[in-house]
Amino acid sequence: MALVSGPTDLVAVARRRRTTLTATIMRTRITDLLGIEHPIVQGGMHYVGYAELASAVSNAGGLGILTALTQPTPEDLAAEIVRCREMTDRPFGVNITILPTFKDVPYGEYLSAIVEGGVKVVETAGRNPEPHLPVLKAAGIKVIHKCTSVRHALKAERIGCDAVSVDGFECGGHPGEDDIPNMILLPRAGEELTIPFLASGGMADGRSLVASLALGADGINMGTRFIATKEAPVHDNVKQALVEADELQTRLIMRPLRNTERVLSNAATEAVLEIEREKGDDVGIEDIRHLVAGEQGRKVLQEGQMDAGAWSCGMVAGLIHDIPTCKELIDRIMAEAETLIQGRLGGLLT
Repeated sequence: MALVSGPTDLVAVARRRRTTLTATIMRTRITDLLGIEHPIVQGGMHYVGYAELASAVSNAGGLGILTALTQPTPEDLAAEIVRCREMTDRPFGVNITILPTFKDVPYGEYLSAIVEGGVKVVETAGRNPEPHLPVLKAAGIKVIHKCTSVRHALKAERIGCDAVSVDGFECGGHPGEDDIPNMILLPRAGEELTIPFLASGGMADGRSLVASLALGADGINMGTRFIATKEAPVHDNVKQALVEADELQTRLIMRPLRNTERVLSNAATEAVLEIEREKGDDVGIEDIRHLVAGEQGRKVLQEGQMDAGAWSCGMVAGLIHDIPTCKELIDRIMAEAETLIQGRLGGLLT
């Protein structure tokens, strides 16, 4: 069989094998744990993780995730859970991020909205979720904790998380401070963990999925790639920016604060970096608050004001070339994965 290399070639091969590009069924520990068809999870994203996107991902066989703190109040989150349930009869989850914020967050009330809404999967991120686990476990909720290091993943396993999402240095948002890319981080996690884990950071297509499985993961968690889909409730300017960007267009900000965030380069990002350079070790969050506060990111994502503030974006932007529906994207990933596993990789063995 002739070797194939790019995603377009993989789709072409898959199309030749089938009259229509339908999704392959792949069973892993993650699909079993979460009750989903495909080992693909949509990560929580501020001002992106609304019912429109989460339900579309779930309806396509993955796990869609609402972002709790995008909702202004716990009551708003409860309403969004109801709205998502009206849009899909398949499993979906809720992300709750525990990070320093500019205002107090009533985490207990948000958790109550999740439990009372009957959600069965929660993605936690940021600080140690242990204080919140009793409430979630008592409700039979599966907890996936996002980790940027093996030591944090092992801690998540010890405290009772059901799975972890292992985020490599490539990821958008907060990649941690160790700077370990997924080619090293994933196999290290596979050596140490006994619970299922997702690969996060740089995930875009069937190649990403097959590589992650080969490195020990049980599925993939995609964030940035799902922003560039038809159902993502963000401004078209944002989606087009992702299509036009390459892998060199992200920047790391807030490194001096040890709260590193990977964002897409824009005027606000460059202003943050200039302030950090000027102030050096004396820089504080108040010096850059006007550029990194969530409201500024909202202006970018929802209003299309592309220089209004810093917004999270992974290096995977270099692999985003179109704006499909969530179903088209997930079906394509699964078809590419099948072609790689059964065709290209199988054909290498003699």
